[in-house]
Amino acid sequence: MDTALRLASLLRSARSVIASEQKLINDPKGGDKGLTGDHVLELATKAYLDANGTMPLHDGQDQKEARLIDAQMEAIRRVMTNNQATINADGVGFKGFVPAVFGRLVNESFAELVGTEAQIKVTAPPDLVRNRKAMPDDWEANVIATDLMSPDWPKGKVYAELSDLGGKPAFRVLVPEYYSTGCLACHGGPKGEIDMTGYPKEGGREGDLGGVISISIFR
Repeated sequence: MDTALRLASLLRSARSVIASEQKLINDPKGGDKGLTGDHVLELATKAYLDANGTMPLHDGQDQKEARLIDAQMEAIRRVMTNNQATINADGVGFKGFVPAVFGRLVNESFAELVGTEAQIKVTAPPDLVRNRKAMPDDWEANVIATDLMSPDWPKGKVYAELSDLGGKPAFRVLVPEYYSTGCLACHGGPKGEIDMTGYPKEGGREGDLGGVISISIFR
């Protein structure tokens, strides 16, 4: 559980950096903006430290956890390196390099590095999913519908269970995420209005369940 929550926290920290740098990313003036993999990882590490009181990698850490965290850090570096042309493009305003896209790319890179040991996906209730790659599987969809979306489910409570994924036994964790004020520019109202990314808004309200970080650690 601790390992899963730390992976979720580092992903959140890195996404928060991308969210805070949207003005710079979408500046149509070309040239190097300094958002290298190392720089973004440095900012994400600081955000993680502020949230958890410890560094992502530290002495005495479980070896498997350290290996997974290190892979996630490398995935962050790779995604930023591979998207420099987009971020630094001249004459282009909105780049589409938003936190959700960044997070998906990081999770895909993470899977390339250590996918036989663990997988991470950001999913959501099916009617809120914009990218088909993020659709919940049957287990995720059932837990989201019956537990995380239940009026009785304590806000922020994590769900964990031993279950299979792709025929392999895994410790599976779902971390609920709720719309904040900043999310509503794209996911709020009026419902159906086209947002800046070209998708219709969901009509969400602050505090609504908007997404779920799904972490699976294989046995």
